[in-house]
Amino acid sequence: MAHPSQLGFQDAASPIMEELLHFHDHALMAVFLISTLVLYIISIMMTTKLTNTNTMDAQEIEMIWTIMPAIILIVIALPSLRILYLMDEINDPHLTVKAIGHQWYWSYEFTDYESLTFDSYMTPTQDLTPGQFRLLEVDNRMIIPMESPIRMLITAEDVLHSWAVPSMGIKTDAIPGRLNQTTFIPSRPGLYYGQCSEICGANHSFMPIVVESTSLINFMNWSSLMLDA
Repeated sequence: MAHPSQLGFQDAASPIMEELLHFHDHALMAVFLISTLVLYIISIMMTTKLTNTNTMDAQEIEMIWTIMPAIILIVIALPSLRILYLMDEINDPHLTVKAIGHQWYWSYEFTDYESLTFDSYMTPTQDLTPGQFRLLEVDNRMIIPMESPIRMLITAEDVLHSWAVPSMGIKTDAIPGRLNQTTFIPSRPGLYYGQCSEICGANHSFMPIVVESTSLINFMNWSSLMLDA
């Protein structure tokens, strides 16, 4: 989850998020180098006493400031395209979960099971137990097995929503009448928090998402209990 005054991203909990963190650092290094070069050129221009008012063109400089940006764009674009294709890859998911946005809660359908469906509402502040987080905890968490490819089908029943879990590298719009698809692989057990990231009305900030990644045995036990209930 996010922390006060946090400057960087949350710790990666999926391979896709790890790739996004690496790409962020890669792009940020390019930004720092460009900023340093521009600042250096500006400082030189402001402090030099040399002037030449007869220069009409400079082919070498024009070639440099045309070729260098092209190289920089290629260096940034290639890893970006690689990550885009990785995010679209969905091969033999072990589990498919459908998330449906409502005003103002989420409902989940585990499509591999006939009757495993439930609603997930935010836990009111007065009902929180010690250790739970205000405005982030829910009554029914989405429990999934760790180290398994998970396919998410995301839609909405009423207005636009967005199913977002930053530590998983997921942010997918929930659009009424349309199914959006994304995938992720939880790297380790834990609780991962998210929130609706599309302004959807008065209680937009009160429909959190909690993904609980656990072992396959614990997931099977939980699913059996849910189906028996």
